[in-house]
Amino acid sequence: MTQIPRAALILGLAGLIPFLFGTATLYSTALAQWGVSALGPRFVGPYVQVFYGTIILSFMSGVLWGFATQATGAVAATGYALSVIPALWAFFMVGGGANAAAFYLAGGFIGLLALDYMYWKQELAPPWWMQLRILLTSIVVVCLGLTAYA
Repeated sequence: MTQIPRAALILGLAGLIPFLFGTATLYSTALAQWGVSALGPRFVGPYVQVFYGTIILSFMSGVLWGFATQATGAVAATGYALSVIPALWAFFMVGGGANAAAFYLAGGFIGLLALDYMYWKQELAPPWWMQLRILLTSIVVVCLGLTAYA
């Protein structure tokens, strides 16, 4: 196993904050009230998770596109085509209320993990990529699952 670079790990873990905070505010009325008064209603509960999750799926499309630039020929063409799927998924599937949006976002992140694996197996992603992505995706999916079924 290759060690995840410290900066990538710290930034990846920091990126979990909106998912963790959103979940916590669903289960703690006091924290939710504090969040609404201190940050505003968009930054608590499922709202922060859905908004941020949509952005992150789109961001990850760009990351995958970057991986595709390292390939050539049909592998590159396939990589470019597949890299837009997370952003399109977020665009078309997120909506219909907080619970449905959280459910579909969780599905999007699971699908993203499958794409991560494909790029990693083709050696287009760094050797440590799957260690980081499995960790982050697991936490994101649990948070979104708790929201989807809240």
